[in-house]
Amino acid sequence: MGVELLAERRSSANSAIEMNRRILIIVLCALVVSVCASYLVYRAVSSHATTSASPHTVQLIVASRDLEVGTLVHNGDLKTAAWIGPLPKGSAQGRDAFVDRGVASAIYEGEPVTENRLAPKGSGGGLAATIPEGMRACAVKVNEVVGVAGFVVPGMRVDVLITGLPPGGNAVDGARVRTLLQNIQVLSAGTNFQKDQEGKPEQAQVVTLLVTPAQAEILSLAGNETRIQLILRNPIDTQISKPPGTAMSDLFGGASAPVSVQPGRQAKAAPVRLPVVPVVVVPVAPGQYVIEVSNGAVHTETKFNQAPAAKQ
Repeated sequence: MGVELLAERRSSANSAIEMNRRILIIVLCALVVSVCASYLVYRAVSSHATTSASPHTVQLIVASRDLEVGTLVHNGDLKTAAWIGPLPKGSAQGRDAFVDRGVASAIYEGEPVTENRLAPKGSGGGLAATIPEGMRACAVKVNEVVGVAGFVVPGMRVDVLITGLPPGGNAVDGARVRTLLQNIQVLSAGTNFQKDQEGKPEQAQVVTLLVTPAQAEILSLAGNETRIQLILRNPIDTQISKPPGTAMSDLFGGASAPVSVQPGRQAKAAPVRLPVVPVVVVPVAPGQYVIEVSNGAVHTETKFNQAPAAKQ
């Protein structure tokens, strides 16, 4: 009996040991599988991060120095640089597309050179390269006051006012001012658009405006026959107003009535009317004279008796 009980206990202990051994093997296998899976996930994430960290780059043509408006682009003004991301519209990877073309809009060092920043091929450099097709550059003589005291710079918008005596106008009304053109772009003003060898701007007492051919004719005639004034305006404000114009007589409350003169005769001056002073009648007694003397604010009276009439 005791031997059988002991054998049964030994059998139970062996079964428990065998069970624990199987559980341990299963846990170890799961641990190895999880480690392997974690490693594979880590490799996949690291590979994706490395790919994202090194985006695709291309070689693009950029400016090697600051290029002013009107500058003719040479081979030395361009260089190749790595560009990341979408390509700018009108950019190129070769220099042949940009060499010997005028700069229509300022390009700064390291900035990509694009088609819309350059003048068309064959137009050359200088101010003419900045003039769009169908437009004209009209120079207007100004001084510091007429040029809005130096605040008119290239790219600004101005209104053009003229002052003068209209044809057939009344000289009594004086000069008249009216708005001739509105929202006109300035190409160059006060100083030349190019600089001298020392890098200083060259002074020029002119303002060059970008106008249509019809507006160029108007400005040319106005510059010869009237006095021009430039009025600075906000570039965002593109509304065209219709001011009535102002005459010199309007500044003083209206014009006087014109005097009509027949040919061959001189106008007669209007008669001067003196104010009427009322006469004060002082009642006096019969046979008596009264003389009233006024000396400023002092009034005196002197009475005289009438002399008797002589008998015949």
